[in-house]
Amino acid sequence: MLAALVALAGMFVALYLTLYKLGYVGTLVCSVGSCETVQTSKWATFLGFPVGAWGVAYYIAVMGVSLAGLTPALAERRAVSHLLVAMTGFGVLFSLWLTYLELFVIHAICEWCVISAILATALFVICWLDLREVTAWAEELAAELRGAGYGREIRDTAEVSVRAVKPED
Repeated sequence: MLAALVALAGMFVALYLTLYKLGYVGTLVCSVGSCETVQTSKWATFLGFPVGAWGVAYYIAVMGVSLAGLTPALAERRAVSHLLVAMTGFGVLFSLWLTYLELFVIHAICEWCVISAILATALFVICWLDLREVTAWAEELAAELRGAGYGREIRDTAEVSVRAVKPED
């Protein structure tokens, strides 16, 4: 749930930057740095879309996957955690690239971009910790099942089928 809330905050930041880039917001409120310099540079557009719009899509996708992972059917699945770590890892790398551009190419810092990068990093840490928790839970469950001898005497899947049809007395 925490990942979804952080993603929601990131979506609002990215939406604000997108609305500025599209001309719906007159000036950016930026107390520190040069937000408008960054947002009006050629680097503020990626593959024909504002970088902020890519951020909106990213944060919505992360929020959607993290909320889907809360459903009972997916709550303990490692695949959801792996997907979130991959998605947020990409988000951190993309944010690092954009921060590099701000510092060494554009020579201006946008505080909203920095906030988005911090949120992307927080998302990665949250999702990585969740993956560790889910993995530990799965390993603990597997150890309990092995310790109880569950399935120890079954040799192959054919034997499972035979036991299902004709249980032992």
